[in-house]
Amino acid sequence: MLMGEHRHNMDSKGRLIIPSRLRHSLGESFVVTRGLDNCLFIYPPEEWGKLERKLQSLPLTKKDARAFTRFFLSGAMESTLDNQGRIHIPLPLREHADLEKACVIVGVSTRLEVWAEDKWDSYMEDSRQSLESFSENLLDLDL
Repeated sequence: MLMGEHRHNMDSKGRLIIPSRLRHSLGESFVVTRGLDNCLFIYPPEEWGKLERKLQSLPLTKKDARAFTRFFLSGAMESTLDNQGRIHIPLPLREHADLEKACVIVGVSTRLEVWAEDKWDSYMEDSRQSLESFSENLLDLDL
């Protein structure tokens, strides 16, 4: 399971260290793509395969389904770690998530998310204020 919050700086070439305790769960290669909420998603191969199958099962005749599929697949790229445990994030993906230097890598069960540090901190502050209503809604789902 991918979990935890890790802060690292991206270098000027767009390389970002993936914390060592998360590397094993990612495997030899993994997929990086645009994520929701202006972050990036990083999927281990097995989880990417599950998402890909779900996207393929969406009805081609539905405009929203086509748009959602394009969003994820057009930005997706297979990646590997270099010898120092870094990934290279291409410019279009960095621009999508407003990544410049200070980044937060968040483990979210089946994927990693990469956030610009200021956006993550803002998101977390907003979420704290809404946590009570989140909790109530999740209790309704028996979680």
